[in-house]
Amino acid sequence: YRNGSLTAPDFITIAILSLGIVGPLVAAIFLTDDFSKIATITGEIGAVLSEPDLERPAQRKELHGLDIDLRDVTFAYKDKQVLNGVTLNIRQGTTTALVGPSGSGKSTIAKLIASYWDAGGGSITIGGVDVKNLPPEQVMDLIGYVSQDNFLFNVSVRENIRMGRPEATDDEVEAVTKASGCHDFIMGLDHGYDTVVGGAGGHLSGGERQRVAIARAMMKNAPIVILDEATSYTDPENEAVLQDAIGRLTRGKTLIVIAHRLSTITDADQIAVVERGKILDAGTHDELLKRCPLYAQMWAAHTQAKDADMREGGGKHV
Repeated sequence: YRNGSLTAPDFITIAILSLGIVGPLVAAIFLTDDFSKIATITGEIGAVLSEPDLERPAQRKELHGLDIDLRDVTFAYKDKQVLNGVTLNIRQGTTTALVGPSGSGKSTIAKLIASYWDAGGGSITIGGVDVKNLPPEQVMDLIGYVSQDNFLFNVSVRENIRMGRPEATDDEVEAVTKASGCHDFIMGLDHGYDTVVGGAGGHLSGGERQRVAIARAMMKNAPIVILDEATSYTDPENEAVLQDAIGRLTRGKTLIVIAHRLSTITDADQIAVVERGKILDAGTHDELLKRCPLYAQMWAAHTQAKDADMREGGGKHV
């Protein structure tokens, strides 16, 4: 401009544009992050949609009791073999606990029973009928499943629990929460039962989400209940309350428990020890202590950890 090669209007325009371009550049940088998120999300959606559909009949089948029988069940996640010939009988109305090292296949067994996937080989029957021959609606009516990675919808606590049985009244919802030990903490929320839990239950703690998920499963009142480490996020005091509530609410039902604290399943009718995708042994707590070295080792490690917690807590179990 001083040398005369640039007019005053052009100079002013350039100065204004040079200051105004910063905002669009920053927005463009953030836009690249959004493209990365989109690529990740569409990839995950594509992976789900590319999975083969489970082929199930539409007609309900007549069941002869509710015994669950697994015979030489195998399963693989793509190229990784997880189950290698699992055989286990679960009698109707009994409690069966699945224990074993992390990654041994406990959760996979539970999810195959719930018909989330098809077994690669062998058979899984409920009441004498292979789950592959049962319509999804019938299996879902039979089984209430609570996992450690539970999911809540962005609606009120009341409506999340009512999803277990949509026709339930408000009084029935509150009766279940009282029986499952959830009523007091729900009443402590900002709006009680009408508190909106947020996306995926983000407004609640992990333990609170688990307790609502357990109450929802209890509301469903299914004859078969699967708890896949469903109390893992709760502290020992609240876990004792939940265990007592679960015991009362599942009385007379078939209960399958995957437990990380062995002291909570010592009274189970049957404890199945899973190792490397196989049932290493099955029996009562006392029987396994005598004849199953892996279970005895796990029990010894559990009791030592509990004793250490008691010492750190000044003699009070925490």
